[in-house]
Parts: sequence; structure tokens; C-alpha cells
Amino acid sequence: MIVDTTVQERAIAHPTDSKLLETARLKRVDASREAGVTLKQTYKSEGRELSYRAVRYAHARQFRRMRRVIRRQRTIVGRLLREIQRKVTKPTWALEAVHAKTITLLEQTQSRKNISGGSKLYSWHAPQAECINKGKSKRPYEFGGKVGIASTFRGNLIVGARAFAGNPYDGHTLWEQLDQASVLMQDTGVKPTEVTVDLGYRGVDGQNPSVRIRHRGKKCRLTEKDVRELKRRQAFEPIIGHLKADHRMDRCHLKGEMGDRIHAVLCAAGYNLRWLMRNLAKKHRKAFLALLQRTVYAARSAKSGLIDMVLRTGRLKSATLVAG
Repeated sequence: MIVDTTVQERAIAHPTDSKLLETARLKRVDASREAGVTLKQTYKSEGRELSYRAVRYAHARQFRRMRRVIRRQRTIVGRLLREIQRKVTKPTWALEAVHAKTITLLEQTQSRKNISGGSKLYSWHAPQAECINKGKSKRPYEFGGKVGIASTFRGNLIVGARAFAGNPYDGHTLWEQLDQASVLMQDTGVKPTEVTVDLGYRGVDGQNPSVRIRHRGKKCRLTEKDVRELKRRQAFEPIIGHLKADHRMDRCHLKGEMGDRIHAVLCAAGYNLRWLMRNLAKKHRKAFLALLQRTVYAARSAKSGLIDMVLRTGRLKSATLVAG
């Protein structure tokens, strides 16, 4: 098999601190209103004006002023958070339990940690979205989840597609990917014995003792056959491209981590259906064309017979009217 990972982006807006802080303020005010908590001040006008100013300063590349605005937004959200925590904990502890998730999300939104911190919130309605650095010049950062794809070495049929929570190291996802592929291929009686991967899967031979892992980092242990077959791994990149361009893996609209898993499997299933139709057309081209020709001829015959019947019925009616 050939195994590689890609990023399945979430259907979220590009996250900025200003947008997230303003959304946190709105969500917290709405939640407190539903819970019956009266706030001293909601900062409605000031919050809206601050979000506008942050966008304008960023567009004008006046980042020092933009950071000052974001600092004020963070202060406002912190004030609302502390006021709600004071008013919620005094009347009843159950009310705090109901809104514990909202308070946690607000604390994450206030976090100053960077990408490696692990506690940054990038979307309010998709808190599982992660910022993944792929090193692309066109799109250096992608916001979503990591998906592992496994295909056959010859033929490019996808035999596994699995979404992973967070941003794990590629090599640590290999055993889960092999387990899924083994389950999906159990009816055929075939198990993966050799896996061709890139350098992101180095150092995991001990975790997968039953499978021979082949990558170009093992220069001293590669045979001439291995060197030739390693070039075959390059054919896997167009598969990922087709999954994103033709089968909608470029953007996931389903909700939650379960939605990420379902969407990855459905995209791979659509790719396999197109792969099957294409191979059937190649192997049975004459039979397929003959069947298509017979179907079209039958449809045309049925349509012409229906037209003749309608015309005949119309002539009979016209003749009856004339006779009458």
C-alpha cells in the first residue's frame, strides 16, 4: 500500500483574534440573557466599533494600533467572564455547570498561546479545528483536521480513509490507518505487508512489526527494486488532488469530529465509484457501448411509439367531432 496524510479543512472563516473575541462577547451575552443573568454592561456599541477598527488597522498595516484594539477587546471579554462567574456561582451551582462549556471556550479565546500551545480556539462552532502548517507558499496554514489516505500500490484504489483528532505526527497515525485498511479488506483475505510512505513516517518500525515500511530515508537498506518502487509513491499525490478538487474533501461542512470521519469516508467512496466506472469502461468498452446504444435505441423507440399513439388518438377525436 501507499499511505499519506493531508488536511481536510473545516468550513470556517479565517480566524483572527479580533473576530474570535467579538464572537466570544456576543455568545457570552446571549448565554447570560438566556440564563436570566443581568449584566451591568454588555459593551455592544464599543465591541462593534472595536472590531471595525481592528480590520481597518490591519488593512493599513498599522499593527501597533491593531494590537491595542485587540488588547481592549480581550479586557472586555475578561470583564464579562468574571462578572458572569461571580453572578452564576452565587445563586446556584447547576447554572454554572450548564454554561461551563461556554466559559471554557471564552478562556481559550482569551489565550495568548501560539500554534504549538494547544489551547488556542480557532472557531466557535468548530472547536476541534487545528492550525496545521503545511509549508505551502500559496497557503502556509490550513485550519481543519488531519486525514490519512491509503491506496493500493498498483491501480490507485483507496482502501482506507481516516480522520484524526488534533494534529498528530504522521508516523503515529500509521497503525490506526493499517488497522482500518485490514478491516475493510478482510473479505478479500488480504492484509497489508509492505507500506510505501514519505519521510513523515520515520521511526515507527517498532510500532508496526508486521509491516515492512519503505521510505527514502533508509538509503543503506534499500534494494534496486525498492528504489524503483519508491518512485511509484509520487502517483499518490494526484489522488489527494482529485479527492479535494472532484470529491469535496477540500472543505468539510459536517459537524464535529464524527462529521470529519464521515466526510473523509464518503469522499473516498465517491472516488472509488468513479474509479470503478472508469475501469469497467476500459475493460468492457465494446460491451458498454453496445449496451448504451441499445438503451438509447429503446428509449427512442418508446418515445416515438408514444408520439404515434398521441397523434392517432388526436385524429380519432377530430374525426368524431367532424362526424358529429
